[in-house]
Amino acid sequence: MSTPRIGAHVRDSDPLTAATERDAEVVQFFLADPQKWHKPKPRADAAELKASPVEVFIHAPYIVNVASTNNRIRIPSRKIMREHATAAETVGATGLIVHGGHVTKDDDPAVGAENWRKAFAEAHEKYGGFDTPILIENTAGGDYSMARRLEAIARLWDAVGDYNPGFCFDTCHAYAGGIDLVTAVEKVKAITGRIDLVHCNDSRDEFDSGRDRHITIGKGTIDPGLLREVVAAAGAPVVVETPGEHQADDIAFLRAAL
Repeated sequence: MSTPRIGAHVRDSDPLTAATERDAEVVQFFLADPQKWHKPKPRADAAELKASPVEVFIHAPYIVNVASTNNRIRIPSRKIMREHATAAETVGATGLIVHGGHVTKDDDPAVGAENWRKAFAEAHEKYGGFDTPILIENTAGGDYSMARRLEAIARLWDAVGDYNPGFCFDTCHAYAGGIDLVTAVEKVKAITGRIDLVHCNDSRDEFDSGRDRHITIGKGTIDPGLLREVVAAAGAPVVVETPGEHQADDIAFLRAAL
């Protein structure tokens, strides 16, 4: 088995320089403020990024919640997801990572999954699909999330599977969300049919804590050897979303371990 391409989530101002500093083969970054409903602006380095041998992934803003039953959240979420997918294409991105989102305690989670289906249906019917593949990411917390536990991911894929979305597997999110990492890759692939990207992060908190707090590999509660096994089994590009000052070490560790 070949060693996957490994990189990091880096500053959006100069991702290629950040890649060089970390010896990264992959970069992930934001195209706009992750906490605001901003349409991405054209990038001066778009052509350079597109031509670079460094593989690019774009992360959608955290506020995107396509599953929401609140029109004031769901409708702008669909719009900004499409805008970011279009902008991601201009930098040659392999995929746009979008969190699975959630509904409230008063909602049926199946409605959230159906809202995801409608988002894909709208994009395909009106725009011919997304300009960049959407990679839905599992999340760490929330009893009403769309992608925390395996049964929730299965419900979501029952709704959106016909549109063949991608999947981004986050190790910290899975561990904190109560998914056993020993069998996680096998079980996720049985549901989604694929893993397109691994976010390889250690967790500050214990198993099934529901808390999304990343930390440098080897400094948290996940066995580094288990992280290595997850990455090897997934067979997908890897991005570390750990503190920036130690990302080069995390990348070097994974390369050596693999």
